[in-house]
Amino acid sequence: MNVLVVGSGGREHALAWKIAKSPRVEKVFCAPGNAGSGRFGGNVPLAASDHAGLIDFARRERVGLTVIGPDDALAAGIVDDFRAAGLRAFGPEAAAARLESSKAFAKDFMRRHGIPTADYREFTDSAEARAYCATASYPLVVKADGLALGKGVVIAQDIAEACEAIHQSMEAAVFGDAGRRVVIEEFLVGTECSIHALIDGSSHLLFPDARDHKQAFDGNVGPNTGGMGTVSPSGRLDDALLERVRTEVLDRFVAGAKADGLDFRGMLFPGLMLTADGPKVLEFNCRWGDPETQVLVRRLESDVVDLLEATIDGTLASCAPTWSGETAVCVILASGGYPGSYQKGLPITGIDRAEARDGVVVFHAGTTGSPDGLVTNGGRVLGVTALGADVAAARAAAYAAADEIHFANAQRRNDIGVAP
Repeated sequence: MNVLVVGSGGREHALAWKIAKSPRVEKVFCAPGNAGSGRFGGNVPLAASDHAGLIDFARRERVGLTVIGPDDALAAGIVDDFRAAGLRAFGPEAAAARLESSKAFAKDFMRRHGIPTADYREFTDSAEARAYCATASYPLVVKADGLALGKGVVIAQDIAEACEAIHQSMEAAVFGDAGRRVVIEEFLVGTECSIHALIDGSSHLLFPDARDHKQAFDGNVGPNTGGMGTVSPSGRLDDALLERVRTEVLDRFVAGAKADGLDFRGMLFPGLMLTADGPKVLEFNCRWGDPETQVLVRRLESDVVDLLEATIDGTLASCAPTWSGETAVCVILASGGYPGSYQKGLPITGIDRAEARDGVVVFHAGTTGSPDGLVTNGGRVLGVTALGADVAAARAAAYAAADEIHFANAQRRNDIGVAP
């Protein structure tokens, strides 16, 4: 069959790469895709917001499965529209995707169903939010309620920083409508870890864990980004913690969604903080993570299409995927200045040399073609992934490959997989 992957980032390139390996798949189209994703069947010049155009394309090209990457497309009801048109699409419908598109909705869901998370308050009035911050303990976390491209979270060390975050979100509207409501929550101390689990409405299938490195610079300092690199396994979750994640997060999530009438069928990607009191959920994401997907697909040995379709059909209980025992590391090469302003259109060289190394695959994120060849076209440009027998071997391979790639003002973290 033909498959359509909707989105244009590193996650979508990684999904297309893995889907193309399925013996059941003839072509993988990406809409709109990037310079790397077009090699499997072709890129389609349609935005993720163009639901009608994408549905027409899927019908015309006899697409048997559409996989939705971006969170905003899910929140906008793209899966609802595909299913109404009689087409198979992977991802939750808009009502369930609200668990990502509204942090307040998600926090209320967690509180209602006993899923461990940080204490919080939500505000729609900036004066009330400031008054609360005047009596709060620090540090605390200020979050824009809606989707803010991974940039709507501020860890405030004092009241001045908290009030500035409130001003930027609620009054200056730097995140648009997404920041009109804020969630202010306690700062959790511990180690961050990401899990992914397919949910088919009645059961869940837990993937191996991964760890993202969100802050821009080595040592976990600097502004939050969409993610500067990942490692899987994280080395942070032992069997006892995994069992708590299953029972306290995933089991309660599935039961809570049923109780609330949310037919969740897709990927659930909770960010976790491993605290002294056990795992607590920082937030829910209702799609594959980026750049977590890049390391997970490198370790997945089974056919991902079988898993995607079982999620849609409600048959996950019969699936038992196999995973590589090796460690996977992904190092993001970003544009200088990211996550702030950055230049586009800079020539990229060396990807062929990087991928000639054993165990290395380079996933494109912010790239495009030009008359002069491959150029940068985003903040996160490439994800250099490698497999190794352990963290040290995977890191060595990934960084050696990353050293082969060049574009002006490139920035990266050099402590992926070993940062505290």
